[in-house]
Amino acid sequence: MHIIRDSLFIDPQDRGAAAAIGNFDGVHLGHRHVIGLAAEKARELGLPLGVLTFEPHPREFLAPGGPAFRLMDAGARANRLARLGVERLYELPFNLALASLTAREFAQEIIASRLGLGHVVIGGDFRYGHGREGTAEMLKDFGQEMGFGVTIAGMMSFDGLEVSSTAIRKALTDGRPRDAARLLGHWHRIEGPVIRGDQRGRELGFPTANMSIIGRHPPRFGVYATLVDVLDGPHAGRYQGATSIGVRPMFGENVPNCETFLLDFRGDLYGATLSVALVDWLRPEERFDTLDALIERMDADCARARDILDALPEDA
Repeated sequence: MHIIRDSLFIDPQDRGAAAAIGNFDGVHLGHRHVIGLAAEKARELGLPLGVLTFEPHPREFLAPGGPAFRLMDAGARANRLARLGVERLYELPFNLALASLTAREFAQEIIASRLGLGHVVIGGDFRYGHGREGTAEMLKDFGQEMGFGVTIAGMMSFDGLEVSSTAIRKALTDGRPRDAARLLGHWHRIEGPVIRGDQRGRELGFPTANMSIIGRHPPRFGVYATLVDVLDGPHAGRYQGATSIGVRPMFGENVPNCETFLLDFRGDLYGATLSVALVDWLRPEERFDTLDALIERMDADCARARDILDALPEDA
């Protein structure tokens, strides 16, 4: 997959895709439906399959300092889109210039002129242009005028629930990662580099891989059974894990983070990129009276995580 971040100096061969447009936070089942429709048009028209999205998320730009809400960062989103067969990812910088474009200017300057998209697919609730003035039907009219096709995808539901990033955030906040996974179509994952922590886990006999969750929607704090993919380095591969997400109340006030103990693993993961899939929430964070009590509970957490993960199908 080729990522294009500069629409002003775009290589001519990167123009002219059939593209799904949206923020695609989480790349959930509804997003995959929109991308699937774009893939059908790409095959029909003989065009590469593209996705047009924005970085940072417009909500982050327009309301800085608000609570973290993103389900995944740009890198994790790109990884997931690549797995879906996307060939051109137009990851345009969302800045004052882009935010100031009217709906007509966005259609003309971005879609038609700079990217030269042959066809676009959007959700029925897609809004764009200054003040979110543009609607899906307006874009369809602009497409007829400016020479690109437009497909409007309907909303998707699953088990009576509307598939949305909001519903997925609610499931994660409640500690229901399997419900989130049903709406996503895949496990919710925390991806990023392993960073150096205070090494307390190593001292306790449970060395952990520490990752930041800053800027992402925090799932319910506590301990999870997890599947862990080491994406690079000498230990690349899949492992079972027990992951603690939270502020580590045994050790004072701390910035929330993600700490994963990989079962049956020995090695150094500093600097490696991990993808940690939340499978089941096991328990809340706790403050123990002694370190021995904490270690005993961690032993029990790992045993329970192993039982849960061993019961998953091989393709989970």
